[in-house]
Amino acid sequence: MSHITVINNLTLDGVMQAPGRPDEDRRDGFAHGGWAAPYYDDVLGRAMAERMARGGALLLGRRTYEDFASFWPKQTDNPFTPVLNERRKYVASTTLEDPLPWENSVLLRGNAVDAVARLDEDLGVLGSGELVRALLRAGLVDELVLTIHPLVLGSGRRMFAGDDGTLAAFRLVDATPTTTGVLIATYEPETAS
Repeated sequence: MSHITVINNLTLDGVMQAPGRPDEDRRDGFAHGGWAAPYYDDVLGRAMAERMARGGALLLGRRTYEDFASFWPKQTDNPFTPVLNERRKYVASTTLEDPLPWENSVLLRGNAVDAVARLDEDLGVLGSGELVRALLRAGLVDELVLTIHPLVLGSGRRMFAGDDGTLAAFRLVDATPTTTGVLIATYEPETAS
């Protein structure tokens, strides 16, 4: 069975929408795109590089995959592009068709949770809020790595929607503050006693 790690940027009010670029995701009139960029520092960069070095495949929802595929292969001035290009990318989508445009991309057919449960390799999930919520409901998330930014946006799509009935208890296993006030918090599921 796979070990599934969710890695996401969040604001204090749980917003995960469009952390990277102003034009990344304007759904619902979201006007705060790129909110995470001012908080990037060497501590966060090293932490993310260490995560990327651990290997494993990526697991992405359709919207995140389409955004990443349109952006990352064109970036040449960073250490992440070669890794993202070379890494296998599983894509959960009911609307995309093969062949997928980004190298090493594999379309998961049928129910995403069932398809993920059948995979037998470590997976890292980036973004992909709807997929993350489905995996949480199914009890398939083994680790949450949240970069919690000292910022309240007041609007935007949140990682935890709060209206789907998901109940999941986690315990903090590591916390690293950055020089810009971001908290890199790692959680694992609480085991029933």
